[in-house]
Amino acid sequence: MGGGGKIPYPKHVWSPAGGWYAQPANWKANTAIFGFVIFGITAMVWKLSAEKEYRHQMPEPGRFFPSRNWSKQIIEHERAQEKAALEKPQNS
Repeated sequence: MGGGGKIPYPKHVWSPAGGWYAQPANWKANTAIFGFVIFGITAMVWKLSAEKEYRHQMPEPGRFFPSRNWSKQIIEHERAQEKAALEKPQNS
């Protein structure tokens, strides 16, 4: 039973993907390293994007807005609103 052996192929062919039936011994380590590289690049781009984010109109209070957690401009705006709300009753 079985389908027979592997299809014959030339041993001298090189390809960037490893050629036919490639299964390098260190594939797990390579995958982990590349995963960390992708994570690092994603984190750097995320940080740069959050630093450069600028809003002309702030989101409505209490409305779900994901970037409210990391956008410096929105965080500072909401802190100023909270501070103004706390100071307002004292001045009345």
